[in-house]
Amino acid sequence: MHPVIFRMGSFELRSYGLLLAISFLVGIFMATKRAKKKNVDPNKIMDLSVIIIISSIVGSRLLYVLAHLDEFKGHWLDTFNPFQSNGQIGLAGLTLLGGVVLTFITGYIYLRMKKLPFLIFADIVMPSVAFGIFLTRIGCYLNGCCFGVPCAPHWGVVFHPESAAGNFYQGIPLYPAQLYSSAYGLVIFFLLLWLERWQKADGFLLYWFLILYGISRFTVDFFRYYESSMVFMRIGEIGLSVNQGISLLFMLVGAFFLIRSYLKQRSVG
Repeated sequence: MHPVIFRMGSFELRSYGLLLAISFLVGIFMATKRAKKKNVDPNKIMDLSVIIIISSIVGSRLLYVLAHLDEFKGHWLDTFNPFQSNGQIGLAGLTLLGGVVLTFITGYIYLRMKKLPFLIFADIVMPSVAFGIFLTRIGCYLNGCCFGVPCAPHWGVVFHPESAAGNFYQGIPLYPAQLYSSAYGLVIFFLLLWLERWQKADGFLLYWFLILYGISRFTVDFFRYYESSMVFMRIGEIGLSVNQGISLLFMLVGAFFLIRSYLKQRSVG
């Protein structure tokens, strides 16, 4: 694992941050290309991308902080200050799903204010979001964060002691949950492009993304390690994480609107 790609003094170029930046650049490029095909002004996508970038980082950080309040007691400025009180530059703790949720909210508000069609823009952007998950989870693997629980040696990976995973589980094989997440991001990306050929109404790809991502995230999270603060429900010995709760909500919302859209088309037809 390679959490730090380059270091100069207190400055560190971390693998997660680099992959996150690349995912934004590639995602914006793909979305602008898709916008042209749908006769949407690519400049509108560029404007929306600024909202998405800011919201994804703020939302990811906010959900992490809310689940780790004890970690920030006495130095609350570290919540969003890139110059941390311990001398570190950058925000080390992020929870991706928080960024996804806040991006949906702020994107919807922004597009409504600009009187632009939310569903059309969402369908344009969703493949980029899925591809972004694919790239950023590779960053998580290199960084050694978002790691899995212990497993049999032939299934697992032993992380470097300098990483969060290697420090917490020293010399113990762990499920490479990050790579599972990266894989489902790529699968969802291709599935959305394949499903698009059957699109008959706006919001089709958005609804399918919510369903597919919800199912994937809910499943993979059974192989991930979570602190007790991130577990909101227990069924016997099985604990459900906050992220799994949000994933269930994504599935239900996506299925509801997909079925409603199908029934509406059928009644019109």
